[in-house]
Amino acid sequence: MPKYYFVMASKKFLLCNEPTEEILRERTNYYNSIKKPIDFWLVKNPKFLGSLEVSEISQKLNVPTAAIISTNSLFITWLKLRLGFVVTGIFTKDIL
Repeated sequence: MPKYYFVMASKKFLLCNEPTEEILRERTNYYNSIKKPIDFWLVKNPKFLGSLEVSEISQKLNVPTAAIISTNSLFITWLKLRLGFVVTGIFTKDIL
């Protein structure tokens, strides 16, 4: 099963308070320039993740959440350092 890494925060923080759109646009442009397939996704209200750990995080936040999911652990680590107030995690799924 493939491993997926994520950063998760409140939807307001991730989509309004941080330059997430710019970060993802620049990353997309870079991937396109080197002809690499996109390996990350922005997901609002990531309830489908389904793992107990993620569910507990969502409940603690008690607000709508958003997540950036990737198969690239280094990208997620970089996002954690860049964004700061996010939660990171890992999960495995056959199909998203």
